[in-house]
Amino acid sequence: MKVLLAEDDEYLLSGLMMALNHRGYTVEVARSGPEAQAALATSQFDLLLLDLGLPGLNGTEVLANLRARGEDLPVIVITARDSVDDRIHGLDLGANDYLVKPFDFRELEARMRAVLRKSHWRNKVEIEFGSLRLNTNSGLLSLHDQQLDLTPKEASVLQVLMARPGRVVSKRQLMDQVSDWVDESSENAVEIVVHRLRKKLESARVAITTVRGFGYVLEEQKA
Repeated sequence: MKVLLAEDDEYLLSGLMMALNHRGYTVEVARSGPEAQAALATSQFDLLLLDLGLPGLNGTEVLANLRARGEDLPVIVITARDSVDDRIHGLDLGANDYLVKPFDFRELEARMRAVLRKSHWRNKVEIEFGSLRLNTNSGLLSLHDQQLDLTPKEASVLQVLMARPGRVVSKRQLMDQVSDWVDESSENAVEIVVHRLRKKLESARVAITTVRGFGYVLEEQKA
């Protein structure tokens, strides 16, 4: 999942980036309101973590502008403003959740999972495609109630494909939405992961089909 972290406190920013990367999220940073606006206009994200006290353009304006454009991107406000009026105002502007600083990262992560689950899976913790069942919290995959042994990266790639069954997903989209490729900047790294997934899914009657020049599509195989 790709997250935009809009925060100007360098200490908090550094800590959140490290923790989110460790948990498998791809993180892009904006240190001001204008930077956040530019990032939202040029890139696709799964979630926005938004500080209200951003310089240049405050977070409430960023959020109001986002919703005015009709964007339904999930937003969690993270702020030191803890009054009831501030919370009501943030939620009324279109925030999906509101978390007051200081907070425990485990609570933030739980709220992120909840917001993302509601956005992508209509409140389902588990999603299914054909004979496959994926737990969107743990990343565990099962086939006919037997767990399949996947690496975290394989599970992440499969989750992106399962989110778009029957639709083409490009290599670049997989690289953008699956974190921790480290130095594997070549698209060959995606091909290797997809190749391993194909072998592990052979008995599932599910195919990852290559659409040459475009990417991959997850499809059910006909009996």
